[in-house]
Amino acid sequence: MKQKHRYIPMTEQDQAEMLKVIGISSVDELFHDIPESVRYQGTLPMSEALDEAKLLKHMRSLADQNADFDRYTSFLGAGLYDHHVPVVINHVISRSEFYTAYTPYQPEISQGELQAIFEFQSYICEITGMAVANASMYDGATALGEASALAAAHTKRKQIVISKAVHPEAREIVCTTAHGLGLEIVEIDTSNGVTDLSKLEAAVSADTAAVVIQSPNFFGCIEDVRSIEPIIHQHKGLLVMSTNPLTLGLLESPGKLGADVVVGDAQPFGIQASLGGPTCGFFAVTEALMRKIPGRIVGQTVDVDGKRGFVLTLQAREQHIRREKATSNICSNQALLALCASVYLSTMGKAGLQEVANLNIQKAHYAAERIKQSNKFELAFSSPFFNEFVVKLPAHVSVQEVNEKLIARGIIGGYDLGLQYDELKQHLLVAVTERRTKEEIDEFAAQLEEVLS
Repeated sequence: MKQKHRYIPMTEQDQAEMLKVIGISSVDELFHDIPESVRYQGTLPMSEALDEAKLLKHMRSLADQNADFDRYTSFLGAGLYDHHVPVVINHVISRSEFYTAYTPYQPEISQGELQAIFEFQSYICEITGMAVANASMYDGATALGEASALAAAHTKRKQIVISKAVHPEAREIVCTTAHGLGLEIVEIDTSNGVTDLSKLEAAVSADTAAVVIQSPNFFGCIEDVRSIEPIIHQHKGLLVMSTNPLTLGLLESPGKLGADVVVGDAQPFGIQASLGGPTCGFFAVTEALMRKIPGRIVGQTVDVDGKRGFVLTLQAREQHIRREKATSNICSNQALLALCASVYLSTMGKAGLQEVANLNIQKAHYAAERIKQSNKFELAFSSPFFNEFVVKLPAHVSVQEVNEKLIARGIIGGYDLGLQYDELKQHLLVAVTERRTKEEIDEFAAQLEEVLS
């Protein structure tokens, strides 16, 4: 029997043979036990089947409804940013040996994949100032949840103190993780866009497993990590720090500031925003916590002939086969996206990373000053910031209204902080990356003024 559709394995003959084996004459008989009264009557309200050309045209029309970074100028950050992605990254990750690789269970035939992961780990250790990094996590928020679990397991304490300036979605994941582990979450208020140190000090005690902060935080402000570090360490707890890795091209490394666990999202390192993900989390710790790290670590070794080779090492096997003893449910990693970060860092180099970080600072501060020139706006906080800052809008206008008018003019506006913080209604979180030009920033400021008038 000649198949009508060569690439669909089920033919009418196949279907007839299967029905014969199970002893029925039609597919309808499979649903005989479902009463007619509860079955859907008629035809579902959907389009007719489309041929390939019409389907592609239809899908393109749907995709064109997305406000992507190619056709719109974006000032939206809040965790995903419009950074420059060198073209060499797509060239490397599109190679079949990387693009199709799942996971290097057989190290003897996965040396290229393992070396790529090892390079990622090495880069993360270098920029964070930490002793050990794992092979990557699903994303930065997942990494923060795992860091909280690690702190509780290591200290055998049940309380996690976390700043409200940590990304709201990451805090939700920390709370979800904590619920399953029976941990108490204490949230600390902010002052002038950063963690309130007096309230933090009052909340931390001998029962605290970790203080969890983010710097730069969700508002873009840089936390005073040197002042936070002794607050938790005097009680022998851990300092968990989430960070934007791009800032480490200029700012002091978390390791030198006394962090015990450093996590974050590698998206700024050559990973496309892709309308929301996926991304790649990184996870680095001090040497004392090396055997508590979730996920896997790739190690460098030599074979019997003395040649350099790579292997999976320090991978907690109970995560696979003794689940009741597992300290984490993370058994995999984001190898392809970690490769993006490795290619980005090797391409940019130390000087390039510093230059990109500096461009983000300079352009963001120019944008803040340009917006302040109008008497209609003011900056909500005076704390130092990296490439994000908060603009306070007049009371008579909503952020949603402003953003709707901006998008109609080809500009993706900032994040509405009122969605997460009741006290920050009429507050717009603006992100400015190295991709924004002076002309785009000036146009953004001018359009902001115009939509208000």
